[in-house]
Amino acid sequence: MSALTTPETSTHVSAYAKAGVSLPRAIRGEWVKFKSLRSSWFSMAAALIIAIGLGALFSYLRATHVDGGPHGPIGIDDPIRVSLRGLMLAQLPIGVLGVLFVTGEYATGMIRSSLAAVPRRWPVLLAKCVVVGVTCLVLCTIGCFFAFLVGQAGLNSHGYGVGLGATGALEAIIGGGIYLTLVALLGIGCGFAIRSTGGAIATLFGLLLVLPLLGEALPTSWADHVNQYLPMNAGTQILGTHHDPHTLSSWTGLGVFALWMLAAVVTGLLVLRKRDA
Repeated sequence: MSALTTPETSTHVSAYAKAGVSLPRAIRGEWVKFKSLRSSWFSMAAALIIAIGLGALFSYLRATHVDGGPHGPIGIDDPIRVSLRGLMLAQLPIGVLGVLFVTGEYATGMIRSSLAAVPRRWPVLLAKCVVVGVTCLVLCTIGCFFAFLVGQAGLNSHGYGVGLGATGALEAIIGGGIYLTLVALLGIGCGFAIRSTGGAIATLFGLLLVLPLLGEALPTSWADHVNQYLPMNAGTQILGTHHDPHTLSSWTGLGVFALWMLAAVVTGLLVLRKRDA
């Protein structure tokens, strides 16, 4: 958080004010802020290390503890999902990245300078979404690619791995990058809606981690219909090729998760427009 008050970040204020209120210039100003924040790159690095490292670990351990051969009655049903399982934890620092990019400005009061330069306010939110979205999409997709390769290498040590040409492999890699990007944008929406770092992170984690636990407590007749539409349950269907009968298809699930993200961003925009900085 101390990075938010570094000389590099303070220089954006005057440049941002001179830039005017056009969206391209707002995006340029937000990019200056993003690349100067150490927290942004620390969070991104943590997410990529977790995604690749845990993917490799889970894949190797899974391959060494499977009964039967690769073509036997008991094997690894979805090697693609195994290699991308690290994304389940990597989504947390990515979500925190989105939250901090918003709430850090509220904590330091820097948001007043941003909104003074862009009185209409919505370009500020949209510019943050563009900067974080594009950066996360590129880097997280690359991270998913390496997580897949390293994970499959671990599975191949015992003959269970698949290649990039396997059905659903490229879809899962690209979808994994999109999923993590949507998590970051969900964090931005929570940040603008709540304005408090602790509250926004708690809300984000509640949506991603607590809702599925609560859904499991529902009666089976309800759970089968409700759980598939919860944010993480829906979004992570893109990470594999085998699906439970009571889950959504890969891209449908990702679309449902995108709607959750959109709802958070719209809520954040309404709060941004109605409340003082």
